[in-house]
Amino acid sequence: MNPVVQQVTDRIIARSSKSRAIYLARLEQARKKGPHRGVLSCGNLAHGFAACNAAEKSDLRSLTKANIGIISSYNDMLSAHQPYQTYPDLIKQAVSEVGSVAQFAGGVPAMCDGVTQGQPGMELSLLSRDIIAMSAAVGLSHNMFDGGLMLGICDKIVPGLLMSALSFGHLPFVFVPAGPMPSGIPNKEKARVRQLFAEGKVGKEELLEAESKSYHSAGTCTFYGTANSNQLVVEMMGLHLPGSSFVNPGTELRDELTKAAARQVTRLTELGTDYLPIGKLVDAKAVVNGIVGLLATGGSTNHTMHLIAVARSAGFIVNWDDFAELSDATPLITRIYPNGQADINHFQQAGGMAYLIRTLLDQGLLHEDVQTIAGPGLRRYTQTPVMQEGKLVWIDGPEVSSDLEVLTSADKPFKAHGGLILMAGNIGRAVMKTSSLRTGTEVVKAPAVVFHSQHELDAAFKAGELNKDCVVVVRFQGPKACGMPELHKLTPPLGVLQDKGYKVALVTDGRMSGASGKVPAAIHLTPEAVDGGNIARIQTGDMILVDGETGKLDILVDAAELAARPLATTDLSTNFYGMGREMFGALRQQLTGAEQGACSLFITEEHLHG
Repeated sequence: MNPVVQQVTDRIIARSSKSRAIYLARLEQARKKGPHRGVLSCGNLAHGFAACNAAEKSDLRSLTKANIGIISSYNDMLSAHQPYQTYPDLIKQAVSEVGSVAQFAGGVPAMCDGVTQGQPGMELSLLSRDIIAMSAAVGLSHNMFDGGLMLGICDKIVPGLLMSALSFGHLPFVFVPAGPMPSGIPNKEKARVRQLFAEGKVGKEELLEAESKSYHSAGTCTFYGTANSNQLVVEMMGLHLPGSSFVNPGTELRDELTKAAARQVTRLTELGTDYLPIGKLVDAKAVVNGIVGLLATGGSTNHTMHLIAVARSAGFIVNWDDFAELSDATPLITRIYPNGQADINHFQQAGGMAYLIRTLLDQGLLHEDVQTIAGPGLRRYTQTPVMQEGKLVWIDGPEVSSDLEVLTSADKPFKAHGGLILMAGNIGRAVMKTSSLRTGTEVVKAPAVVFHSQHELDAAFKAGELNKDCVVVVRFQGPKACGMPELHKLTPPLGVLQDKGYKVALVTDGRMSGASGKVPAAIHLTPEAVDGGNIARIQTGDMILVDGETGKLDILVDAAELAARPLATTDLSTNFYGMGREMFGALRQQLTGAEQGACSLFITEEHLHG
C-alpha cells in the first residue's frame, strides 16, 4: 500500500474508534435472524402485503423468502432519472425468478442543479440531500424488507440514498445506476458558446441551441460533474456491480445489469448465501477508496461535503486534512470535462472503471482487501460486463488504456497531484479544485471586490467594473445563509476576465462543485459569513492572497485591524421564502459547516459518540 493512503486510513480508524464501535453495536442490535417482517403482528403484515398478488402473499407469509425494498428517484422531467421508469418491473421479475419478492418501498425527490442554476430553487439543492435520506428512511421504516435496491444517480440523490442505507446498516443494499446519455456536441464547443453569450456576442437562441445539443436525451449529463462523480465513487466503494456505472440507458446490457443487481441483493440478505450488511461493507478502507477514486479523476468538490456526511452515517469522522493528504499522494489520471475535453463516454471507451481500478490497485493506491456487493476483494472490479450469446458475463478489463489523452496510467499521470487542495489562512478553510487550472493561473494576489450574490457580480461584470486584476469575494452563500447554492453563473464572466489577461480568483462560502473550471476558486469556505467567519470582514480593496500551490488563503491586513472590524451583515429575508424555501427554514439553521458535511442529520459529536 502507498504509505500515505495507509496512514490516512489508519488515522480515520483511530479517530473514529468510539463512534464506529457504537454504530456497529447499533447495527447488531437492529439485526434479526430470519425475515424482518417476522416480528410484525398479523395486522401489520396484512397491511404490508395487501396489494400483492396471491403468489407474493404466499411467499411473504411463509417467512422463508427475502423481500427486497425498491427506493427510486424516478421522475420524467430529469433526463438522468427518466430511465428508472421501467426498472421496478425489471427488478420484480428478476427477483421473482430467484424465489424472492420485491416491493416498491418509496420514491424520493430528485432535483437538478442544472435546471435550478441561478434560480431560487437552487437554494433547496443541498438541503435536498438530507430530505432524500429522510424520505428513503420513511420508505424503509415498515420493517418489511430484508434488503434494498437504491435507484439514484445525480448530485444530492446518491449521497442521500447512501446516508439512508447506512442508517439501515443491518441490511444489504445494492445501488443501481441508469447510465449517461450518448455524447452530444463537444464540451469545448459548449463552453465556447457560453462564453460568447457572457460577452454579448451571441444571443439566447444560439445559447439554447448549443445547450440543447449537449443535453439531448435520456441519461446523465456527460460532463464529469457531481452526478458522474457519484457513480464512480459508489463503484469504487463496491456498491455497484463491476463496470455498471457508465453503460448507456436503453441498451440490452443496461437492462441485464439491472436484473443482475436485483438478483445479487437477494444473495446478500440473511436468507441468502452471503449475508453482507451495508454497514459492514462501508468501512474506512471503502471510504478511502472512494476518496482516492474521486481525486484520481478530478471529480466533484461537492464530495468534500458528501463523503464526510456519508462517512459520519457509518460512524467515521473524516475531514479536509484527510482529503488534502490523499490528494498529495494520488496522481491525476483522467482528463474529462471540465478537466479536459473528453466526456464520460470517452472515459468508458478508453477503459473505464475496470482500467482505472486496475492501474490504481497496481500502484498500491487502493485497498484491495475490502468487501463488495460482488464478493470479497476490489480486484473483482477490474472486470467489465459484456453480452455474449445473449447472456451477461464479466471478462477481464483492459490492461492498457485505448486513449491516453483521456485515461492514462497511475505511473504516468497527467499530474502528480490529485487535483484538490486544502486552502487555509486567516480567512478560514476552503477547498480548491486545481485539476483544470492552467499553468500560471494558480496564484493570485490582488484587491478584493466584494459581493453578496452572484447576481451582483453579474451586474458588475456587464457594467465593465471588473476589467482588472481582482479576487472576487461572494459571501453569505453558505449552508445556514441560504442553503449553499451552486454559483456557476460566476464561471463564464470570470473566464472572460481571465481570457482578457487579468489575474482573477474567487473566494466564496458557496459552492462551485463538479463543474469548477479554469479560474482558481477557494470554495466551501468555513466558517461562513453568517457564522462569524472572517470572510464577513473583507472589504473591497483589501489585498487577498489565493495561492493554489501552497494552499494559503489570506487577507493581507494587519491582524489587529482585521479583528477590530465589525462583521458585515446583509438582508437575507428574500432568501427565506418563495419556491418552497419558507418550509426549509428550521432545517437550514441546523446545517453544520461545509467541512462537517453541511448536514442537518448528524449535528453533534454527541450523536456520533452516543
